[in-house]
Amino acid sequence: MFYWVLKAILTPVLRVVWRPWVEGAEHIPAEGPAILAGNHLSFLDHFFLPLVVSRRVTFLAKSDYFTEAGIKGWFKRVFFSGAGQIPIDRSGGKASEGALRSGVRVLRQGRLLGIYPEGTRSPDGRLYRGKIGVARMALEAGVPVIPVAMIGTFEAQPPGKLLPRVRRVGMRVGPPLDFSRYAEMADDRFVLRSVTDQIMYELMALSGQEYVDMYAKRAKEEIAAARAAATSAAATSDAATSDAATSDAA
Repeated sequence: MFYWVLKAILTPVLRVVWRPWVEGAEHIPAEGPAILAGNHLSFLDHFFLPLVVSRRVTFLAKSDYFTEAGIKGWFKRVFFSGAGQIPIDRSGGKASEGALRSGVRVLRQGRLLGIYPEGTRSPDGRLYRGKIGVARMALEAGVPVIPVAMIGTFEAQPPGKLLPRVRRVGMRVGPPLDFSRYAEMADDRFVLRSVTDQIMYELMALSGQEYVDMYAKRAKEEIAAARAAATSAAATSDAATSDAATSDAA
């Protein structure tokens, strides 16, 4: 009920303020299970994708959204829990196994499952390497994967920005990808990697993003390390300049 009430309230607001456009919505099935696999540019993605789908979409959302502290964390927790979304632990191994099983269960109930294969938001608007969980669920449940490319949401609200900008955003939905030929190979990591890479290639073609062959999480760590190094270097330089000025004055 919370999902439909929230959608009823937000849909007219989102349509008036951001005027979202969509191409290829006919590729989303009116019934039956499917995975909606999208690029992940912004927190806004969670709102705009369900907007263009008449059916309910159950998302696999990172577990951080259910545990974050503060007012912002409370809002995320209420939103994701109330909308019946499934938390996924991104640390891998057994921690992620339960969420993947839950995703397969949702699909076997004939529902739509939304997932962002990158695992986290892009730090710079580029498309990053996908994780193989999406391929594993597609093969185990025997369902098609429908690529959905978000357009313009990074510019509207990049990671770290609290309030979104008002600008038009859009979505491009590609034809369903059928991986039924790999139905008996859900445990083959080479096959899972190949299937995931094909999904990411389709997202790249639809979105026009530059592709980076590394995980977004690692890219975030490298960006954070570079910023920390730059800040440290600037502080050292300022200290050296201050010492030199003091010496000259003496």
